[in-house]
Amino acid sequence: MELHGKVALITGAGSGIGAATARTMAAEGADLVLIDRNAGAVATIAGIQANGGKALDIADEAQMRAAFERVGSEHGHLDIVFANAGINGTWAPVDDLTYAEWNETQRVNLGGTFLTAHFAVPLMKASGGAITITSSLNGTRTFTQAGASAYSASKAGQLAFGQMLALELAQYRIRVNVICPGAIETNIIDRTIRRNTADAQVPSIFPQGRIPLTKGKRGTPEQVADLVVFLSSDRASHITGTPIWIDGAQSLLV
Repeated sequence: MELHGKVALITGAGSGIGAATARTMAAEGADLVLIDRNAGAVATIAGIQANGGKALDIADEAQMRAAFERVGSEHGHLDIVFANAGINGTWAPVDDLTYAEWNETQRVNLGGTFLTAHFAVPLMKASGGAITITSSLNGTRTFTQAGASAYSASKAGQLAFGQMLALELAQYRIRVNVICPGAIETNIIDRTIRRNTADAQVPSIFPQGRIPLTKGKRGTPEQVADLVVFLSSDRASHITGTPIWIDGAQSLLV
């Protein structure tokens, strides 16, 4: 119960890594505030020792302001933030990708992460805390996903943003770290729009088994959740501004 008495806010909490982290933090005693774009998904997990589930667009300033105002009025502070929500968006060659598709990926992934931090920090300054951002190995270590220029740019931006915040917020004892998952058993890939990606493909040769540690088996959301809980806990009290790849050495090959 190392998170007992802590107030934790998770975006993208309705499925995959976010839902697994919500369950793990609840088991560790945290009081949860859960945010997701999918109302049904939030309702499904809102019973796990959560103050309440909220269905909103994390890149909508008015909705996010209202959500954090409610956190402030009900709790008065915030200890842990997991800025996890994001989309794969559209993957297509750069001359095929539309400006609207590019902007939507940046709006949700970078804009949503910014708004989460923007509204969370005032609630964290007095007592400190931990912010963890979900980036990816794409755009931070590997660049071979054909057509994923918008997605990879947004993920690289999240890493830079997190490291800037780590310095800026250190004076308030707010730690900021960035996790970079590889292939994880979630359904985000099913929501990826792919169009003519073969035109942007650069052939890569991999050894048998693309994830060396597990002989190709994907990681689990629960494994990522354990990392997020560690980074949010007092055991990680001297870790900030750090990207952590959780991929079973996958990104060392590609």
